[in-house]
Amino acid sequence: MSASRHPVSGTVLQQFEPKLVTVLREGYSLGTFRNDAIAGLTVAVVALPLAMALSIASGAPPEKGLHTAIIAGFLISALGGSRVQIGGPTAAFIPVVFTVIQNFGYGGMILCTLLAGLMLIAAGLLRLGALMKFMPQPVITGFTAGIAVSIFSSQVKDALGLQMGPVPGEFLARWRAYFDHIGSAQPAAIALTALGLATILALRRWRPNWPGFLFALLTCTLGAFALSLPVETIGTRFGTLPAALPAFDIPHIPLERTRELLPSAFTIAFLAGVESLLSAVVADGMTGRRHRSNAELIAQGAANVGSALFGGLPATGAIARTATNIRAGGSTPVAGMLHAVLLLVFIFALAPVMRYVPLAALAAILLMVAWNISEVEAFRRTLSAPKGDRLVLLLTFGLTVAFDLTLAIEVGIVVAAFVFMFRMAEAVEVSSGVQVLGSETPEDPDDALQRSRLPRGTEAFQINGPLFFGTSGRLDDLPDRLISPPKVFILRLRLVPMIDASGVHALRGMIARCRRRGITLIFSGLQSQPARVLAQMDVGDDVAGVHRVPNFDAAVELAERLVATNPDPAA
Repeated sequence: MSASRHPVSGTVLQQFEPKLVTVLREGYSLGTFRNDAIAGLTVAVVALPLAMALSIASGAPPEKGLHTAIIAGFLISALGGSRVQIGGPTAAFIPVVFTVIQNFGYGGMILCTLLAGLMLIAAGLLRLGALMKFMPQPVITGFTAGIAVSIFSSQVKDALGLQMGPVPGEFLARWRAYFDHIGSAQPAAIALTALGLATILALRRWRPNWPGFLFALLTCTLGAFALSLPVETIGTRFGTLPAALPAFDIPHIPLERTRELLPSAFTIAFLAGVESLLSAVVADGMTGRRHRSNAELIAQGAANVGSALFGGLPATGAIARTATNIRAGGSTPVAGMLHAVLLLVFIFALAPVMRYVPLAALAAILLMVAWNISEVEAFRRTLSAPKGDRLVLLLTFGLTVAFDLTLAIEVGIVVAAFVFMFRMAEAVEVSSGVQVLGSETPEDPDDALQRSRLPRGTEAFQINGPLFFGTSGRLDDLPDRLISPPKVFILRLRLVPMIDASGVHALRGMIARCRRRGITLIFSGLQSQPARVLAQMDVGDDVAGVHRVPNFDAAVELAERLVATNPDPAA
């Protein structure tokens, strides 16, 4: 008995096993380590300027982004369900993190990240990784494009060198403030932003394997320092970066604050889960491997908890850095772990000179990031989709830009669900060969042929599609719509793959109406799921006035016997 359980138990536990354990069990060679070290160094060079830029755009000091990339990046690789996933701060978090810091302070952000991490761990343990596949694409495209617009609008101040106070969090207020201070734009900042963008675009075209973001950072920094340009730098705004490890700290968790932060924490957990699994799927396509989604969610949760305990920002799998890792030769989680270690080395070695980096250079990097994640082609294609998908796309996009990401995701998913239910309800057909009251639809030849086999005093209807709460109303008055009430009513259900509680309730109502009118009801061709649900909800074979048969031929034979036995409908 115990031996039969072992394979099942092993399968269940294996979906939570980190890929690092799998790699070490398979054997890890010196040559693989050499390739992973080169890939880790390449990704660290890419992540260095990006982590600082993302942190500043989120309203936090630049070192917070570096700490997040180090701690969360190490944990995501060490515990994750993908061999090549690279984790750290990403652009998707910028709008929600900026709003939380603005409204609750940085302590609120730490608590929010901690809660999101616990949610992700719970999602992984509950094996909810597969549910991420059901996220509607118009919602993903809509909020991704909205995030791109939000990132772009958040960088206008630094890109133009505007002399103004803190940037407002609301979209319209932000642009109103920009226009009010447009006269204070600095030509030097604009020139550095243009130089940074030109460097990235030029390298992307002629040297695509070179780290464009890092070269843009170096070019702008050297130019600003050599020419003594009057532009704001990391040092003038934040001071010198600390060349030290982040401090471990357990945040205080007041319950009333937790309640306020739950919506934002849920949004962060949702984004981290979706983006990390999307990145893992992209990596699978590039490597031919398969990731473990539930192990990946647990790793993302642990990484966010770890980041929060060291004062970092939210983190998730980063598609661009993961692709860079693969192209650089990384093939195991060791590459991601080395990327985190090398970032720590960079902090100790380069912290004193980071103060000379112009904020315009970081703005140029983020403007390019905004363009990269905008998915213009996907947005354009979705605008050619059916009307419901266009509505979901534009609604999610507009709410992300004008209000906040939490509201956009909630509304987008709810509207997408309603669109789906409407389409499913429209797809369900209730057909027969009998003319019903108020119907002007001509008789279908196939239905007429089927109906010609029915004995006198018998009628039949066929349902094609799932019988759920969006379609159950069609059964409400089905027996009453007939011009001539039958003695026997055959309801053909062989094309009903699924039924829910609302569908069962509708069938109960139909049974009651048939019983009141003395009509015997026959269910034919029940599939396994509807039969199981009906039995669970006490609509079994023992219900008076209801018969179940396996197919339409058996239903016709039973109807012939019932009509012959009970010629009087009231019998």
